[in-house]
This record gives sequence, structure tokens and C-alpha cells, in this order.
Amino acid sequence: MAAPLKILQYPHKALREPTHQVTDFNDALRQHVQQMLSLMYEDQAVGLASTQVGLTYRLFVVDVSPQQNQPECFINPEIIESCGTKLYEEGCASFPGLYAKVLRADTITVQYYDEFGEKKTQKANGLAANCIQHELDHVNGILFIDRLSKLKKMMMLKKYEKLNRVTDE
Repeated sequence: MAAPLKILQYPHKALREPTHQVTDFNDALRQHVQQMLSLMYEDQAVGLASTQVGLTYRLFVVDVSPQQNQPECFINPEIIESCGTKLYEEGCASFPGLYAKVLRADTITVQYYDEFGEKKTQKANGLAANCIQHELDHVNGILFIDRLSKLKKMMMLKKYEKLNRVTDE
């Protein structure tokens, strides 16, 4: 049994770690996927990336369904097409309590593998497209605050610091 995973909070260095392509679609990988899904649901999040739990696999899990009963796993994901842009209000399990509007592609097509190594292509828009882009940023070492202007990012980090000071006391 693998050690339990936990969601890492900013500024943990693992959130910026580079990830590597998955080449072995084995039981250990599938076990990590299941642990990540459990953590995601427990946190009431719609997505969770490997870097957020200290893993360096190039993978993330999402579930944007209203009932949170349609989990998906994206391994070695690559956006092959995108169009349109839209501002989305984003939060992040690694930045509890922090939200910001981020400009993202409104519609994307992503190629990836599932946890069994089956190659897939999916077109997504709206919340699904936003979530996939947010989690793909994570596996590339990019955080949603990095998509903000320098001033907005500084303001958000100060707000996050203040939120953490209050909850740590």
C-alpha cells in the first residue's frame, strides 16, 4: 500500500517541480490516481494535479460533473487545439480561500492517456476546459497566480498570507 497523499499548500516547492512523462501504466499508478480522486472529492475540488500531492507524474484528475460522479484521469496531456478566450474565476486546493479571474481558452481539444494507457482525445469547453487548463498548468509547474498581472499577483499573495496568518493562529 502506497503512503497516503495529502494536498500541499503554497509555497511548497513541489508545486513548482517539473513532471515526467508516464511510461508505466501499472497498479502503483492507478493506486495514486484513486488516492488523488479521493483527496479531490474530500476537498470538494473539481481537479487535482500530481504536483499538488508531491508526485512528479505528468497527470491530473478532474470531475466537473454536477454530482461529482464522473471522474476523469489525464496522463501525459497535451492541448492540441484551442479557440476563444474567457475570464474564469478560479480557486485552487493549494491556495485555500484564494480566488482570482484568469483568462483561459474557452474551448480546447486535449490528447491524453487514461490510467490504463488508452490514448484519448477530448474536446472541452466552459468549466471543463478551464479545469483542464488549470491542472495542466500545475503539471508544468505553473500556478494560477502566475497568470495574473504582477500587481494582481502581489495583491493575491498578500491576501493569501493574511488568510493563512488568521487560520494558523
